[in-house]
Amino acid sequence: MTGRLGRYVFALAPLVAAGLWGGMYVVSKWGFTLIPPVTLGFLRVVLGASVLSAVALASGRRAPSRADWPGFLALGGWVTLTILTQFVGTELTNASQGSLLTVLTPVFTVLLGAMVLGERVTTAKATGMAVAGVGTVVVLAGQYDLSALAADNLLGVGLLVVASVAWAGYTVWGVDVVRRYGALEAATYSSIASVPMLAILAAGELWALGISPADVPVTVESVATVLYLGVASTAAAWYLWYKGLEYVSAGTVAVFFFAQPAVGAALGAVLLGEHLGGGFLVGGTLMAVGIWIVSRERASPADGPSDATPE
Repeated sequence: MTGRLGRYVFALAPLVAAGLWGGMYVVSKWGFTLIPPVTLGFLRVVLGASVLSAVALASGRRAPSRADWPGFLALGGWVTLTILTQFVGTELTNASQGSLLTVLTPVFTVLLGAMVLGERVTTAKATGMAVAGVGTVVVLAGQYDLSALAADNLLGVGLLVVASVAWAGYTVWGVDVVRRYGALEAATYSSIASVPMLAILAAGELWALGISPADVPVTVESVATVLYLGVASTAAAWYLWYKGLEYVSAGTVAVFFFAQPAVGAALGAVLLGEHLGGGFLVGGTLMAVGIWIVSRERASPADGPSDATPE
């Protein structure tokens, strides 16, 4: 897909990624009843890295040279911090806390993009972010009792805040790597770099819990959980997230993250029979308007795609 239409479609790829992450909170909470959180995160990334590696190999992509690896290792560190804090924080929090705190990720991404990359926070971008943020909160307020945000889960809340900062870091520091090597390479080798880091953490978790790796259940439910998290929420979503960075700024990509809680609420209603509050349509409309405002911004030369090989 080439030309202006192709560029626009690829710029919207992070919206699809946010949709894939929409059901991740429910799937993760379900998975934690079967597999400890850090171990589940490790299995997720191992599968995601395997799928991405297979795609890269089939696409004829060359393996990175030794000089290329420092950038991928740095991104692998952001991945490890994200998975660790996100999964442990998710286990310790309730649905309203987990969903509402995801709204912080685009905020941190815009701030880091401005500080690290010198991206301009234009009036349109600030307005769109604000409208989308309000819409997301309206959706969540209709689905959850947001007074539960003050529940005694301070450690979990703090870990989810760190997870939001870590994913913002993965996004912002990934810009240069994505535009130098391409989205597929950046997603593939950053996930590969995180595997040994997460392996050490998962081994430590199992040891602390007194669980042998052989005791981790292999059931239809556990396999389905790992498949969803590894293939959809990792391999596909991370590639699509980085694909957007080939075409627009980190701050513009960030606004699509607001869609994640709304998609999660809709999936909960369709798949789990959960009640959608009266504000869902209003909030969803506000969120869509905010995303539309930001996505219409023309990318500056610094925000445009790299000369990396098109995926």
